[in-house]
Amino acid sequence: MLGFLLARQAGLDDPLRLRRAESTRRVLGLELNKDRDVERIHGSGVNTLDIEPVEARYMLSGGSDGVIVLYDLENSSRQPYYTCKAVCSVGRSHPDVHKYSVETVQWYPHDTGMFTSSSFDKTLKVWDTNTLQTADIFNFEETVYSHHMSPVATKHCLVAVGTRGPKVQLCDLKSGSCSHILQGHRQEILAVSWSPRCEYVLATASADSRVKLWDVRRASGCLITLDQHNGKKSQAVESANTAHNGKVNGLCFTSDGLHLLTVGTDNRMRLWNSSNGENTLELYSGSRDCNILAWVPSLYEPVPDDDEPTTKSQINPAFEDAWSSSDEEG
Repeated sequence: MLGFLLARQAGLDDPLRLRRAESTRRVLGLELNKDRDVERIHGSGVNTLDIEPVEARYMLSGGSDGVIVLYDLENSSRQPYYTCKAVCSVGRSHPDVHKYSVETVQWYPHDTGMFTSSSFDKTLKVWDTNTLQTADIFNFEETVYSHHMSPVATKHCLVAVGTRGPKVQLCDLKSGSCSHILQGHRQEILAVSWSPRCEYVLATASADSRVKLWDVRRASGCLITLDQHNGKKSQAVESANTAHNGKVNGLCFTSDGLHLLTVGTDNRMRLWNSSNGENTLELYSGSRDCNILAWVPSLYEPVPDDDEPTTKSQINPAFEDAWSSSDEEG
């Protein structure tokens, strides 16, 4: 760190380099909070968590035992050491409990009065938080792996659902039925995520190694199929037009919606420009026992604007890791 300070003082280093190094050091130094704990309710593994975006006070958890628990994260005791208590739960004795493992839980983005859950029992359930009763149940022919509601939608109430089948299903909360299906993947859909920038844009990840971006208003549906080689000819034919060299089992947009982060069973995480599908940054885990990564979009990226021509602007000057997988920095 002293070397970074001296180089910066002498004007030899980029002013962002010190900030990147310090942010990386802090990320690698993260530890579990020793002052806060969560009451244990689940009898087995916890598969999914979601904190409501309205107050950031209540958290949902879904377990492999089919149980859903709602926690209050607020420290009402005002003591430095405290345990977050469970407010209520959908236990094994509940008449509407999921029969098998709960894979995804999500709060309704605009109100804590409703949340959704999906399970290996081939159902997506919509819950009334106040009564803990199901307001609606969607049944599918295949095992459900993932679902997601748009955090910014004002013109639709669609829930995207990924199942063991190759089709993405869109369920309409208003009508209580599946409105339409997105076809294009060849194997099961492992993850889905709506863009926080455009309410009609959806990203899907599949076991066929592909990630697709969709505009659900279009008849053709698919906008882009992400290519890890950015259109350049690959030596391996089987990896052409794929996002990973293995199943893609997770994805999420950055909060501004400009980038998409994907993770695959090939031990890679990749960052994509969501406007043009370009592979902007590849992350290596380094080794199989490494599970901490720090990442950032490119410092200068084109930011699309509806009213003005595309211009280059600095969108994130911090938090890039201080190491490189190449030999450029020696």
